[in-house]
Amino acid sequence: MKTHIISILCLLLLQSCIISKQPNIAFFDNPYYDFGDAEFTSVNVPVWLAKPFVAKALREDGESEEVIALIKKIKKIRVLTVENGDKKMLADFSKYLNQNQYEDWVTVVHDGNKVNIQVLQDGEKINKLMLLVSENHQFVFVDIKGKFTAEDISNVVNAATNPE
Repeated sequence: MKTHIISILCLLLLQSCIISKQPNIAFFDNPYYDFGDAEFTSVNVPVWLAKPFVAKALREDGESEEVIALIKKIKKIRVLTVENGDKKMLADFSKYLNQNQYEDWVTVVHDGNKVNIQVLQDGEKINKLMLLVSENHQFVFVDIKGKFTAEDISNVVNAATNPE
């Protein structure tokens, strides 16, 4: 009997990672916006389940402790990929973030990819990070909720741009 209960609990936990063709970020869930031929794939990952595996993998890969410390502060993550997106969509999304009090923090171009970080702050605390990785007509949006500091973000950006 105990093994059946444990099996059912494990099955429920593994199903909590949801992959969908519907957008999981509010701007992209607007039925009145013309997204053209854009194709969406969204992933909601239970952070409490993923954090230990991610931290272990980062340590094994020799990743900096700054990145691992930031991972520990994450409360929620949503990932949205967009195929066949366009620049107008990106510009409108940027306006949407500005209207919702997000601040543009840093943009880095690396290996032909453009990485943009925008934050939603409450005083000194950063409550949300929006990362956008774009290359041609392919975009990845990562919406991260947690409690971060400016120093946390700065350390991760420095670790990413200054490999040892």
